[in-house]
Amino acid sequence: MRLVQISDCHLLADPKGASRKGFPLRQLHAVVERARALRPDVLLVTGDIAQDETSVAYRHASEAFATLECPWFWIPGNHDQPELMAECQPFHEEIDLGEWRVLLLDSRISGQPGGELGQRQLQRLASQLEADDRPVLVALHHPPLDVGSVWMDAIGLKDRDALWQTLSPYPQVKALICGHIHQAFAAWQGMVAVYGCPATSDQFLAKSHEFATDEAARPGLRVIDLRGEALSTWVERVDI
Repeated sequence: MRLVQISDCHLLADPKGASRKGFPLRQLHAVVERARALRPDVLLVTGDIAQDETSVAYRHASEAFATLECPWFWIPGNHDQPELMAECQPFHEEIDLGEWRVLLLDSRISGQPGGELGQRQLQRLASQLEADDRPVLVALHHPPLDVGSVWMDAIGLKDRDALWQTLSPYPQVKALICGHIHQAFAAWQGMVAVYGCPATSDQFLAKSHEFATDEAARPGLRVIDLRGEALSTWVERVDI
């Protein structure tokens, strides 16, 4: 089973609209083309699909994702408008991959760059884990731990400690994946792996005290292969 993660597209209604360092829709198309060559079974998009919060931007995204001809799912990021997203593609709380499950969390706080899950969502997560002991991959937009960039760590997941407390009794949780950080990232929290994903739009400079883009880094995606209880993952980059 192969899952491809795409994140942080920051699309505009104008298909030729520019970001700080590039052209988001053109870059998304290049990343999707690379994903197609990898033959994914599932695509998961971990938030910040639109920059200008327009329905047209979400249509650009959904049309691009549909070309992969595999099931695709998304969760909102801090820049997104969930109501507009849902008009293009409904939200899901869980993806059943047979031997594995993917549990999808919404960490968006309206009008704020940082994220939070809240008690109700954490209670739902515990119930989902209690009901089924198959291996689990958890997906959310905001990183559930510090990534080493001062400005980014200030706008991460506010209730990360509560999240890890919720997950701690459940050894079937193998990894968490996130967006938001616009860079490849890998770390461990106890026995659980945490992976960040490059953006399809601008890349952020790692280990930076203040906001900075990484002009040398290319857009990319993360590949996650699930076989038995084993998870393997790597990042692919594309030229634009």
